[in-house]
Amino acid sequence: MMRETPDLLSSADRALVDGVLARQLRPLAKTITLIESRRDDHQARAHAVLEALLPHTGGAMRVGISGVPGVGKSTFIEALGLYLIEQGLRVAVLAVDPSSTLTGGSILGDKTRMELLSQNPAAFIRPSPSAGSLGGVAEKTRETLLVCEAAGFDVVIVETVGVGQSETAVSNMTDIFCLLQLPNAGDDLQGIKKGIIELADLVVVNKADIDLAAATRAQAQLKTALHMLRPASPNWSPPVLTLSALQKNGIAEFWATVCDYRAAMSRSGEFDAKRRHQAQAWMWDLIDAGLRARFRSHPQVRAELPVLTAAVERGDTTPAAAALRLLQHLN
Repeated sequence: MMRETPDLLSSADRALVDGVLARQLRPLAKTITLIESRRDDHQARAHAVLEALLPHTGGAMRVGISGVPGVGKSTFIEALGLYLIEQGLRVAVLAVDPSSTLTGGSILGDKTRMELLSQNPAAFIRPSPSAGSLGGVAEKTRETLLVCEAAGFDVVIVETVGVGQSETAVSNMTDIFCLLQLPNAGDDLQGIKKGIIELADLVVVNKADIDLAAATRAQAQLKTALHMLRPASPNWSPPVLTLSALQKNGIAEFWATVCDYRAAMSRSGEFDAKRRHQAQAWMWDLIDAGLRARFRSHPQVRAELPVLTAAVERGDTTPAAAALRLLQHLN
């Protein structure tokens, strides 16, 4: 039954909400574009649309996929997406491409790399530029995830940039964080040094078809590394799987493990608790971002910032003194 949208929505925004709830892809894409816009009037509209969609969110399994470039994330996600569709599920993929630090541009080639999945009517792929956002995800990935849930997708996959240890924000917006590794990932001590592995709920050694012996060794080494770390939950020890996304071997076992994880976390109450914690953390992230934006737009801060920045660079004043002087303008 269609839920009536709030009266405060304009006719155009009401059409977006109704279209998303009706699982229409065009309104879904237009809503995400509105959310990603930096215009103040668009942001106000986006907030109203999200508020109307919020009661319809929360029903999807949120899966984060991370790994270094070349590990085969796109091939893996396409194989997984096609498998899930065969099981009768609808799949949304939020793929974040790294943006150039010089031009701000991004290739956004994920639809090309997932050609079969992008053509499937039960799938929706939305590539977005990271646009300088930290954590390997785009600034509006969380909001986009909610919109996809409101559109009735059963699984929402977030594919991160894959740029290194800073790629951790995805674990704060997904239910399960999956780390893909190569067969030559390195010894167990190297694995421990990679802070991202501490966040993983599931580790996958991809491309096992290239060198099965190397994949088996990597699996054993990663298991050793994980045993030396304290698990995030007393009810789940992150397993290490081997598979070949290219040959579609091991995909069913991967999804069965994801389902086992959800069942274990749900039984202990941690699944819902994690989502509540993520929502609260998201609120504080937005507060921090809003305060930073207001600080930079303050007239006196804008006037003094170039002068104080140059003074700090010359060594004429300390960073602490400059920061204190700028912050005093907010009193």
